[in-house]
Amino acid sequence: MSTKDFIEKDFYKVLGVPKDATEAEIKKAYRKLAREFHPDANKGNTRAEERFKEISEANDVLGDPKKRKEYDDARALFGNGGFRPGPGAGGGQFNFDLGDLFGGAGGAGGAQSGSFGGGLGDVFGGLFNRGGAGTTRTQPRRGQDVDTEVTLSFTEAIEGATVPLRMTSQAPCKACSGTGDKNGTPRVCPTCVGTGQVARGSGGGFSLTDPCPDCKGRGLIAEHPCTDCSGSGRAKSSRTMQVRIPAGVTDGQRIRLRGKGAPGERGGPAGDLYVTVHVGEHKVFGRKGDNLTVTVPVTFTEAALGGEVRVPTLGGAPVTLKLPPGTPNGRTMRARGKGAARKDGSHGDLLITVEVSVPKDLSGKARDALEAYREATADEDPRAELFEAAKGE
Repeated sequence: MSTKDFIEKDFYKVLGVPKDATEAEIKKAYRKLAREFHPDANKGNTRAEERFKEISEANDVLGDPKKRKEYDDARALFGNGGFRPGPGAGGGQFNFDLGDLFGGAGGAGGAQSGSFGGGLGDVFGGLFNRGGAGTTRTQPRRGQDVDTEVTLSFTEAIEGATVPLRMTSQAPCKACSGTGDKNGTPRVCPTCVGTGQVARGSGGGFSLTDPCPDCKGRGLIAEHPCTDCSGSGRAKSSRTMQVRIPAGVTDGQRIRLRGKGAPGERGGPAGDLYVTVHVGEHKVFGRKGDNLTVTVPVTFTEAALGGEVRVPTLGGAPVTLKLPPGTPNGRTMRARGKGAARKDGSHGDLLITVEVSVPKDLSGKARDALEAYREATADEDPRAELFEAAKGE
């Protein structure tokens, strides 16, 4: 975040809280908005993703008492992105060189600049990874996010499963303990003085920061580069971990596991692990959202006269389906609570489609019975209404 962006952004407005909001109110507002705009709940919605980033950025500042004080001090000093009027020449405006202010030097302005003590470097130090005069430090770095895939059977996806995942990611080099130096004694980068960042002018007295080109943002330079990692301090690491896939996942779903990605540097947090799930097909059952589907064959007499039919369920005891007399082919009936698990702990339903089975071979007795039935219903024409309707058009 640039200094200008930091000053101009109204983080209180982003979270929808007043400037005197308590820590609890800020936390509550952040959690509510984070749930609403989380990328996992708004797949493909770029606007929600940007909003989530804004919310996280605001919470990062306002949720930390020290950063919040620095932010409030900066806003009080600059107002809405510009200087507040004060005593001085030129229509009551301070005549400051912004470069001097941000650099921490007194500079032009005499008594006015002196009223800010050592300059604004101390005010913004914690938020822009810049210290005050003479400060040298290397910042913790978050580990990279890792993407992987897993294939589950249909039953595992419905019931949930713990699966082993072998992952390859960047981790601190074991040979040099992550220092990048084979002797374990890297030196502070003279270009960025150990901050890992260098400033570049953007006009108007403001400056932006970029990763240091000499140390690649590490803040350290290896005098004797490690041969295993070429001085980067990072090397490929393979590990196998047991991951719990929740019940009810769908094919193509992407699951985020916080802190299960690549390890961080210098005490930084680990990245996240993103698992894309692929689900195989089942020979009997299908799926529509949280509901499972199954097609059950029934005899002509069961469909015509009604009766009770046993229906299999996925991983459980069969259920008994009561067919009413005259059940047509293709009718779908419902067995509640026999579907896939939902996030709230409930389950979807099992949708049972009836398919009247027509026998290919008939015994003599069965054929005689059907012939007798045909003679008894010879006067009935199930297609009569169809032809009448056709005439009307």
